[in-house]
Formats: sequence, C-alpha cells, structure tokens
Amino acid sequence: MKLSKQTLSIEGMTCSACVRTIENAVGSLEGVEKASVNFATEKLTISYDADKLSLDGIINGVDKAGYSAVLPGDNDLSKDKELQSQKRKLLLALGFAIPLVFIAMAEMVGISLPAFISPGQNPLNFALVQLVMVVPIIISGFHFYLNGFPALWHRNPNMDSLIAIGTAAAIGYSVWNTILIILGESHQVMHLYYESAGTIIALIKVGKYLEAVSKSKTTGAIKKLIGLQPKTALVVRDGVEKTVPIDEVVKGDELIVKPGEKFPVDGKVLEGHTTVDESMLTGESVPVEKGVGSEVIGASMNQNGLVRYRAERIGKETALARIIQLVEEAQGSKAPIARLADTISAYFVPVVIAIATLSGIAWYLGGSELEFALKIFISVLVIACPCALGLATPTAIMVGTGKGASLGVLIKGGDSLEMANRIKTMVFDKTGTLTEGRPSVTNIHPLGNLNEIELLTYAASLEKGSEHSLGEALIRESEHRNLTLMPITDFNAIPGRGIRALVNQKQVILGNLSLMTENQIIQNEPQEAVDYSMEGKTPIYLALDNKLQGVIAVADTVKAESADTVRHLQKSGISTVMLTGDNERTARAIAKAVGIDRVVAQVMPGDKANQIKEMQQNGDRVAMVGDGINDAPALAQADLGIAIGSGTDVAMESAGIVLMSNSLAGVLTAIELSRAVLKNIKQNLFWAFGYNTLGIPLAAGFFFLFGGPTLNPMFAAAAMALSSVSVVTNALRLRGFKPSGITVDTGSTIQPDSEESIMKTEIKIEGMSCQHCVKNVTDKLNALDGVASTSVDLEKKQAVVESAEGVDHSLLQSTITNAGYSVTDIRNL
Repeated sequence: MKLSKQTLSIEGMTCSACVRTIENAVGSLEGVEKASVNFATEKLTISYDADKLSLDGIINGVDKAGYSAVLPGDNDLSKDKELQSQKRKLLLALGFAIPLVFIAMAEMVGISLPAFISPGQNPLNFALVQLVMVVPIIISGFHFYLNGFPALWHRNPNMDSLIAIGTAAAIGYSVWNTILIILGESHQVMHLYYESAGTIIALIKVGKYLEAVSKSKTTGAIKKLIGLQPKTALVVRDGVEKTVPIDEVVKGDELIVKPGEKFPVDGKVLEGHTTVDESMLTGESVPVEKGVGSEVIGASMNQNGLVRYRAERIGKETALARIIQLVEEAQGSKAPIARLADTISAYFVPVVIAIATLSGIAWYLGGSELEFALKIFISVLVIACPCALGLATPTAIMVGTGKGASLGVLIKGGDSLEMANRIKTMVFDKTGTLTEGRPSVTNIHPLGNLNEIELLTYAASLEKGSEHSLGEALIRESEHRNLTLMPITDFNAIPGRGIRALVNQKQVILGNLSLMTENQIIQNEPQEAVDYSMEGKTPIYLALDNKLQGVIAVADTVKAESADTVRHLQKSGISTVMLTGDNERTARAIAKAVGIDRVVAQVMPGDKANQIKEMQQNGDRVAMVGDGINDAPALAQADLGIAIGSGTDVAMESAGIVLMSNSLAGVLTAIELSRAVLKNIKQNLFWAFGYNTLGIPLAAGFFFLFGGPTLNPMFAAAAMALSSVSVVTNALRLRGFKPSGITVDTGSTIQPDSEESIMKTEIKIEGMSCQHCVKNVTDKLNALDGVASTSVDLEKKQAVVESAEGVDHSLLQSTITNAGYSVTDIRNL
C-alpha cells in the first residue's frame, strides 16, 4: 500500500451541503482512506492508496459530483478574476433590480408612474417592462440554476437549489399571469412577482460578494508569509558576485547579505557578525546575534553587518516554506466541533425544501389564496441559510491559525486548536524548556586522589562529542581551561544514568547517583552533592576503578518568562507538572523557582510517555511541552504536544503546536488563542442555528397563525445574505487578538521566591549600541552577588537590577565602567 496525501482546490461550492456531496463522492472511490473538504478555504484534503487510485481519478470523481478540482496555486489567478466577475454581475443585477423594484412598488406607496407603464392604464406594458428588466438579473445569477437544478436531480440539493426553486417559482407564476394579461385578464397585473425574484437574486449576490471579499481577508496570514521571502539573492560563484532569482539558488551556494536586506534561504554563516530580526517568523521582538557557524532563517532581516553564508535549505525545505505549509494545512483542517454543523448541513436543504412545500400546501388547503401560499413557499426557501452553518467553524480556524502564525505559534490543525482549549494539566520538560538548556559548570569538588583539573579532564574526555546539554557544559569548561582531553575506548552510554569507558586502561564511570549506587561505588549521597542539589544544581559523579573521585556541579539558567507563564496557566485553571530525569532535590529547587505544582523526577527517557499516560487515567486532558528527541514519545502520547522552536525536528513532528521562538510565553499564547477561537466558533454556531431556528418558522407563517407577522421574500433574501456575512465578519475579529503580556527579563540561575521583598535599582548607561552590548551588561550585572535579575533597555539606555537586599551603587557603577560603558545616574526605584 502506497499511501499518499494530496490537497486540491475545489471550484463550484456554494454552501456546506456541497461539502458533504464532494466528501461522499470522493470517499466512495476505491483506495480513498480519508477525504475532508473545507468550505471556507475551498480545499479538498485526501489520503489515498496511490496503487489503486490516481490523481486524475480523484479529479474525475469531483467532476462527476458536479464540481471541478485543480491543484493548489493553479486557481489563485482565477480566484481574482472570479471576484472581479462577481463584482460585474453584482453591479448588473443591482442596476436592473433597483429600477425594477421602483416600477413594481411605486404606486403602492403613492408615486405615480408614466401612463405607458401604469398598471391601471397599460397593465400589459407594466408586466412586459418588468419581464424585460428581470431577464438581465436572471442572466447575472444564472449559475444558481446551472448548479441548483442538477444538484436537485442528483439528490444532493444545495443552497443554489433553494434559490433556483424559489425564484423559478416566482418568475414562472409571474410569466403565467403575464400571459393571462395578454389574453385579456388585466386584473392579474396585481399578481406579478418579478421584483421579488430579481431582488432575491440581487441581494443573494450582494451577500455572496461580501462573503468572498471577507473570506479573502481570512487568508491574509498566508499571503503575508509568502510576501516575506525576497525575490532575488546575491550569490558568489567562481569568485564573482551575481544577483539571481531566488528559484536559482542551489544548496551549497555562498550568499552575501548586506545590512537591511533579508536572508534569501536558510543556511549557516561562514563570515561576518550581525544581529538578525526574526520577529516576522518567531514573534520575538529582540534581535538575535549571529556569527560564524550560526544558523540563519530565510526571510529574516539582517540588521547591521555584512554576512557571507552557505545555503543549506532551499525551496520547500526552508523554515518559511514549512511554516506556510503548516498554516495552510491547519486552515484546511476541521475541528471536532465542526462535525455537528456538517451533520446538520447534510440534511438541512432537503428538510427546508420539505418544510417550504408542506407550508405552502398547508396554507393553500387551509383557505389562503394561491399568492399567499406561494409567498410562504418562496420565503422559506430563500431565508434558509446552510452557508452560515458551513462557515461558522472554518473561517474562525483560518483567522485563528493565521493570527497564531504571526505571533510565532504554529497550530497544526483544528484538532490541536480545540484540544488546547480543553487542557487541564500542562507538563513541562525541564532542560531546554523551563530552563535555557545551556548549563555551565559551577563547582568541581574532589573527593579522592584527583585534583580539579584531573577530574574535569576525565569527565570531559568521556563526554567528548556528546549532544547532551550537561556533557556540552563539561566540554565548554574544559575548552575554557585549555585542557587536553584523553583518548577513550570501550565507550558505553547508559540511558538516563551516565557513561562508562576506559581511559588509559582505567575504568571510568561518569553519571548520576543512581549509576553510582547501582555499581556499589557509594552508599550514601555526599553532603556536597546534597548542598548542590538544594541550590538547584545537578551533581555529576566521577569514579575511577570503582572509587569515587569527586562531584562536578552543573547549573542551568531558568528562563525569565517561565515563572510568569506558569503563574498565568495556574490562574486559568491549568495545573502544572515538571517531568525530568534530574534528581529529586535539583528538580524541586527549579520547580520552587518557577512555581510548578508537582514534580516527577528521575524519569528515564523512555518512561516519559508512560508518566503522561498515568496522568491521563483520571480523565484530564494533558499537554506536554518539550524540545528534545527524548520528548517525542511523550509529545505524541499527550492529548496535545507543544514543541519549543529551538528543539529537534523529531519533537516538532510529534507535536500539535510548534512555538517558533524559544520563549515559553508562546504556551500561554496558544492556550489563550485557542480559547478565543473556540469562543468565536460557538458565537458563530449560535448565530447560525439561531437565525435558521427563528427565520424558518417566521417565513413559514407560524407566527401569523397567532396574529404575528409574515415575511416578504425580499426581506428573507436580505436576511439570508447578511447571515453569512455576519459569521465571516465575526471571525475576522480574531485578527485583533492580543495575548497576555509576559514581562521577559534575563534571569539568574534560580529566581527569588515571589514572596520575598524585591528592591529595584535603575541605572542610566551611555555607550550601548547593539544587542551585544545589552547581553554584555546583563551578564556582568547578573554575575554580582545578590542580583536576582537584570533587565536592560537599549532604547531607553538603562538597566533595572532586582535584588533581595539592594546592591551597593559604587559596585554597580564600577562593574559597568569596567565593561566599557559609562554610568550617568543610579537610583533606587
């Protein structure tokens, strides 16, 4: 079985009943696994066995159902032309409908018509003028008949069928009465309904045009993303700089990007240093520093340095192309809440036709005149609106996912969007998620025959080439001290425990407490390791020939926004859990710093998914936030997986939501956005159901039985047209969504308890010119004893230092001066 997935653009859909018709037609083809049509995006997404079914077979299946299918992109230009065509036909319809209504209604409101078209003096001219004027209106809306009647014959009636039946009945009855007038029965002049049919068509076309314009705005996020990519690139080939179209860039090309220009494709910096604005992709407003070896993203803006870099991902492989694909797939997906509307829409039109027919017959048999029964029949057909039901969910999803993309939150589909609204427990990985994921060595404590240098040399030698963040910390520290690492043999990585290897024919074991106790190297945890753990540091033990030689402490920095994110989630009723392989004491120290409700420590990498499964057993919906390969099973097991943008491709593939930045604030944004979208969908569905629930009985004359009003078919058409527009307009309000602001300061290793008294000191600084200066000042001030956190504002040329007891002003000034800047003012806030 060769399973393939394809997206096709559908032409000819007019309402949600068309959705079910196409899904049934395509779903019945041999080899089709799943077929889903999105009315708002007019896209068909189909999974099928390519060995049994071809793309042409799918397109033919759509054609047989009365619609047409083309590959995405092929109809972009035709959509613009179609919108222009709709506008021309609308103007034609309105141009004749307005004078038609005037002629038909003038004498009813006391306005005299010229004698040659007066119904009293020349009834035949009065009828023929209306007949002539309604013909161009019928031509402008002839597609209603071309689509509506065939759909009726195929037993798949849609909105066009309702309009076609209703207006055809009005026109047919009027033509019959015109013939009677010709035959001498001039009193039939009072039973003409040309203006009703013309007005219905014109008003429906007004609604459809406004709906099309509004729907085009819902795809604004996609258009904006596509517009981000530059059209050309400056390539160096054979030593010559040459500007080429972006499509001609190939992998391995060396590209040059000047200040103020965008990076054409993804790649790695070869020469130069700069800061890059990635806000259009990640939502992060702070520019990111880039140097030799740094990864750059296509469409991001180079701010202040000339950079030469190598193209590594081009075309559909770039981060921007992947984002566009994810957003398109999300906008084309269906949320579970849409199933109710789809189910109702499948039966809606046949039921409406039945109600209209029965209502008309009942009134006629009950003694009413034929004209009254006809008015009831037409009103019921025209006021019913399956469009509002069909648009309620997909338009909100389109706007919501597009807004999420602009905020750096990629929501992969309607399922993920709806699930985010139902989450009760949020589980966080520790390293790289709650923390920066770049730990450093803070302490080296010998406990045997080795000194500090020897301890670090052995440890770094075992971790050489490691991709684990703790191992990288040991390597960085050894490089900082210019140590020469030793060759190793018989390397054996023990997942979740550590490493075992031979160094100079000596058995070396490096790892956590569990590994040491398993090998009977130690019985009780050394006090030094206990102290490190209490401080939020991770102790790493090193043993030589089964004898403990020392402990190396490694500490990570808690992300500045972690505590605020956790607090906001808790306020919204979501409990928080930290899932980590670290020891219990270190995990609890980090959890206390950020306010996590519950800690699950010393979890083996392969056991994270089982922990998630246990949490799900009480019925709560669980979300997992992670960034590494070892998080992928847990992300997949969770009801909703959220991957950090700095994480691995595997983690992102396993997640339902991807945060493009490394900031946890995106978690809160995703939750708030999902709630806003679901609220909007419920509003749309309430309006759509409410409109039809009240409108159809009103049109059927139910209230008239008790002395209430009836509904003129023209007003029914106006109400029907406005219902769809109102749903789309309500969805467009989501473009104004704003997430809760989270103040992000550069944090210290452990944040102070929120209950402690915090003192703030403001320092005015001269000499800072870029984000590199901001980082330099922040790092210098954070290194001072007593400093809890530092926030540096480049634009205001100031730094705000937070501390528990205050820091001496002279120490602050000398620290900044020694860093190469000058202080103009210091004051306590």
